[in-house]
Amino acid sequence: MSTSLGRDATIPLTDLTAALRAEAAEPVLEPDYDHDPGASPAKETQVIAIYGKGGIGKSFTLANLSYMMAQNGKRVLLIGCDPKSDTTSLLFGGRACPTIIETSSKKKLAGEPVTIGDVCFKRDGVFAMELGGPEVGRGCGGRGIIHGFELLEKLGFHEWGFDYVLLDFLGDVVCGGFGLPIARDMCQKVIVVGSNDLQSLYVANNVCSAVEYFRRLGGNVGVAGMVINKDDGTGEAQAFAAKAGIPVLAAIPAHDDIRRKSANYEIIGRPGTDWAPLFDELATNVAEAAPHQPTPLSQDDLLNLFSGDAVGRNVVLEPASFEDMCGREFVDKPSLEVVYDDA
Repeated sequence: MSTSLGRDATIPLTDLTAALRAEAAEPVLEPDYDHDPGASPAKETQVIAIYGKGGIGKSFTLANLSYMMAQNGKRVLLIGCDPKSDTTSLLFGGRACPTIIETSSKKKLAGEPVTIGDVCFKRDGVFAMELGGPEVGRGCGGRGIIHGFELLEKLGFHEWGFDYVLLDFLGDVVCGGFGLPIARDMCQKVIVVGSNDLQSLYVANNVCSAVEYFRRLGGNVGVAGMVINKDDGTGEAQAFAAKAGIPVLAAIPAHDDIRRKSANYEIIGRPGTDWAPLFDELATNVAEAAPHQPTPLSQDDLLNLFSGDAVGRNVVLEPASFEDMCGREFVDKPSLEVVYDDA
C-alpha cells in the first residue's frame, strides 16, 4: 500500500510510518529562557508595536509621536493595523487614507499590481499607511492583518530604510492576527497605552501576558513601557506599571486644550508648541527604552488598584437555583425509577 503526496510523488506507507515515528522520537528543544530583558534591540530599524484598548488614544499618541520623531530628523513609518483605519486620520488632517486591503482587492480585479505609491503617503517627513480590514460581519480582522503584512513583504518591507516603524494594534481583540508582532518576533518591543480606568489596564495587562507567554516559548519581544493618556492624576495606571515592572514613558494629561485640538485633527506634538516638550521627551524615551519582561497582574491585583466602590468589588456572588431559572415554584417529585437491591 502507498500514499500519494502530490501529483508525481508516491511513498510506501511503511516508509512514511517509519519516518513519522523517527520524527516523533526526536528530542523537543526547550525554550530559551536566557534572554536579557534589558538588552537593546539588535536590528538597525526599531520596529515597535503599540497596543491598547479601542478609543484609549493610540492614534492620537502615535500621530504626535511620529511627527515629533520626524521633526527630530528620524525616518519614521507609521502603519495602522486597526480595521477602523483611523490611525493616520489625525496625521492627515482628518483625510481618509486608502487602505492596503481595499487597494489590493481593487487592483487584483483590474489585473494591476499594487505599488508603494498606491498605499503609502507622507506628511512633513512621516510616512504612513493603513492595512485596513473587512466590514463588520464580512471577514476576519486578524486574517486581514496577516494578508496586509504579506503584501508589505512583496513590496519590499524588509528592504526599507527607516529608523522607526510604528505599528498601531488593537489590544482588546484576541484574534491571533493582532498578536502577530509578538508571536512572530516581528517587532523588538511593545508599548501599551492606557489610562486610569480598569478596562484599559485590563487590556494592557493582557498584552503583558501575551509578551510573557511568547517569551517563555523562546520569543524575544519585550515591553518598553506604558504611555498614560488622559491622565487625571488618580494614579492607578502608574501603580499598574510599577507592579507589572514596566516604566512609564509619558503621562499625557486630561487637558481641554489637547482634547479640542485633537478633535480638530491638529498635531500638537510639533516643535514650538506648548506640548512639544512632552512629545519630545516621549520620543526620546521610546527610542531609548529597553524591552522589559513584564510581570502580569492577577484579576484580584488589578481590582486592588481601584477603590471597592469604583469597580464593584464588594458584590457577593449569589448562586441561582432551578426555581430561579424556571421562574416559578418547583415541586421535587419522587423518582419512578425502580432500584433492585442486590440479592
